[in-house]
Amino acid sequence: MAKKVVGYIKLQIPAGKANPSPPVGPALGQRGLNIMQFCKEFNAKTQGLEPGMPIPVVITAYADRTFSFITKTPPNTYFLLKAAKVSKGSQTVGRSANVGKVTMAQLREIAEQKFKDMNANDIDGAVSMLAGSARSIGLTVEG
Repeated sequence: MAKKVVGYIKLQIPAGKANPSPPVGPALGQRGLNIMQFCKEFNAKTQGLEPGMPIPVVITAYADRTFSFITKTPPNTYFLLKAAKVSKGSQTVGRSANVGKVTMAQLREIAEQKFKDMNANDIDGAVSMLAGSARSIGLTVEG
């Protein structure tokens, strides 16, 4: 028989750096889940990734105080800023100079990595979604 799901917890945690401090500890603690067990499993699963890469995770909490979790690909903005080699996006999008540039080839490469977590029918749709995200953080799309 399937376990009874009591809720879902969505967090964004740096790869390999989960620890019991906020936001992880309070989010899991209020559901009565084993915080250290989650931290160890998450860190083990993400140890092969770039340290500090923000990883969205969806934790499913069950009635018997157990859990399961799935990790997703990092946010679009993480990949876009990394491709443009800038640390953060524009403070005033549309009004000031753009902070960096990304090419269509870079967008296609990012789309191929993120496709399974995106709401797009094909790679071309994913590329156009990424182009919109790039413009919204102040990047220029070339090509």
